[in-house]
Amino acid sequence: MRGTDHQTSQMFSYLSPEMMVPLDHPLRVIRPLANAALDRLSPAFAKLYSAIGRPSIPPEQLLRALLVQAFFSVRSERQLMEQLTYNMMFRWFVGLSMDAPVWDVTVFTKNRDRLLEGDIASAFLQALLADPQVKPLLSDDHFSVDGTLIEAWASMKSFRPKDGSGEPPTEGRNGERDFRGEKRSNETHASTTDPDARLYKKAEGQASKLCHMGHVVMENRSGLVVAAATTLATGTAEREAAETMIGELSGGHRITLGADKAYDTVDFVAEMRRQGVTPHVTQNNKRRHSAIDGRTTRHAGYGVSQRVRKRIEEVFGWMKTVGGQRKTRYRGTAKVGWMFTLSAAAYNLIRMPKLLAVAV
Repeated sequence: MRGTDHQTSQMFSYLSPEMMVPLDHPLRVIRPLANAALDRLSPAFAKLYSAIGRPSIPPEQLLRALLVQAFFSVRSERQLMEQLTYNMMFRWFVGLSMDAPVWDVTVFTKNRDRLLEGDIASAFLQALLADPQVKPLLSDDHFSVDGTLIEAWASMKSFRPKDGSGEPPTEGRNGERDFRGEKRSNETHASTTDPDARLYKKAEGQASKLCHMGHVVMENRSGLVVAAATTLATGTAEREAAETMIGELSGGHRITLGADKAYDTVDFVAEMRRQGVTPHVTQNNKRRHSAIDGRTTRHAGYGVSQRVRKRIEEVFGWMKTVGGQRKTRYRGTAKVGWMFTLSAAAYNLIRMPKLLAVAV
């Protein structure tokens, strides 16, 4: 018998948002891990807020909302606020009741920027890795490092001469500008939209774009991100960022670091060895001599590092296709880096339900 399309609206509901989430949904495992990390950050949150005045958006709810945005590829904060209005699973994860009002998007972004001051994204990543359930998943001895380009929220038309010369775009909403034959470089030009963006390309044959550069250190046991950073896009940024991140990770014992041939330079290899790190970098023998030799490559561990380090591309793949980091929506290295690090933490959370299930 065909059912009747009878539409009625009930005045009362006896269901909570949690009851609408499937029992086997991955978010049921992710939420307690995120909440435990946020509890560890409570002293850091207290330093960012005054003890008096009108209550703001709770930082725990704000961060959980940003995690939802990364998990489900919500393209903007405005759309995120809209989906929080009617998506019960989003409400449950963030911690909003059925009838709780959703924040104004401007208020949400202003409160998000406050967390930038305390470097909360990096602190959240480290608090997540400090969880007693997560620690056994991590390697203390073997790591990989790599960098990727993050396309800036700026058009090539905004890349103008620093001295103010050059023809301006034509009038109109999206005016045209002909820059054919014009020699442009980061020394003489800068973006008027995002001054921190740099014209850069990672390989020959690729088009140069205005971009920032994101860097990740991955531990080799489970493929989880243990450090993330964002810098200006330069030819030496990958190695400089790696030196800084590894310096913060080294725990007084020798570790290995897998990397591609961009890291095969005399200075970088020497710095790693000075820090007590064995550099398992890919040898770059094209028209030059590699900075490492058979004393490093003859060991079986070198081959293992070279195979495992490629998994770091899975990190970048998820962060760019799902986490919204292919083309950032923010301007300035500080904001771009904050969201890049939070996206790295979101990647770890996405991986953990399966990793913890296998570990049990």
